[in-house]
Amino acid sequence: MSKIMKRYTFVTFLFLAICTLNVRGQEEIIPLWPGVAPGSESWTQEELQYLNAQKQTMVRNVVLPSLTIYKPDSAISTGTAVIVAPGGGFRFLSWQNEGTEVAKWLSSKGITTFVLKYRLLDTGASPEEFRAAMAALFKTISRISNPKNAGTPEGDISQDPLMTLATGIGQEDGKQAIRVVRSRCEEWGIDPQQIGILGFSAGGMLALGTLLDADLQSRPDFAGLIYTPWSATEVPADAPPIFLAVAGDDAIASTGSLEMYKAWKAAGAQAELHLYSRGGHGFGMQKTGLPSEKWIERFWEWLEIQ
Repeated sequence: MSKIMKRYTFVTFLFLAICTLNVRGQEEIIPLWPGVAPGSESWTQEELQYLNAQKQTMVRNVVLPSLTIYKPDSAISTGTAVIVAPGGGFRFLSWQNEGTEVAKWLSSKGITTFVLKYRLLDTGASPEEFRAAMAALFKTISRISNPKNAGTPEGDISQDPLMTLATGIGQEDGKQAIRVVRSRCEEWGIDPQQIGILGFSAGGMLALGTLLDADLQSRPDFAGLIYTPWSATEVPADAPPIFLAVAGDDAIASTGSLEMYKAWKAAGAQAELHLYSRGGHGFGMQKTGLPSEKWIERFWEWLEIQ
């Protein structure tokens, strides 16, 4: 074989090897619904990805929901699956801080992890429209979280039409995600009785919705609810175990998380609560130097017990 041919063969082999590595490094993306997601047939907004002030990846205007799979090494796979629902007030997804970084950590522990990209309210195409949508959201949150409005329609999140629409559609995506994972357990090496959901803030509200309104195929076997506002009045008789983590200085979710813990315990269901003195809302996987950044280690320990 000539030197030129040998060189060509080596370069070709190297190119194919690099391509193979790139394919392996890419996580598989699974559409959530077989066609257009029911309830959003008339949606026309365009999905956008951007970076926030901390240079973290964010997503908004989601129309086509999906699951991004992070598979563990087969040598350490536990057979457990966790669906991760990032937060963002149903206006955006904190895709990196509460999604992909969580999935990478859990998959390194042997858990098959799915990051759920669920449908969101339209926040416009321009930065100006997005800022206006967020200002409206913060106004709603301020009204609902105001102690003076407790027990009144102004303090009831279910009385807000946009939030009711968003949570309803989000919960349908959450239940469908569990159905999809459960239907393909054998393919992915998952125990069909070890499928849970982990939600942050609005994603926690989505996860809570899967607990409160589910059939046998869409019911999670456990749930992690991270700084999730309480938005339920009754606990199902067959409520699965829940893990709660929140910071005491979180005006949005601290009280609600306590109420959720008390309600689960009163119903005789299993619950574990981690209440950190500081951390605020939305700490996710950020390195803050505070004890709240260790929540995922506590979640992992809790999972090992289940």
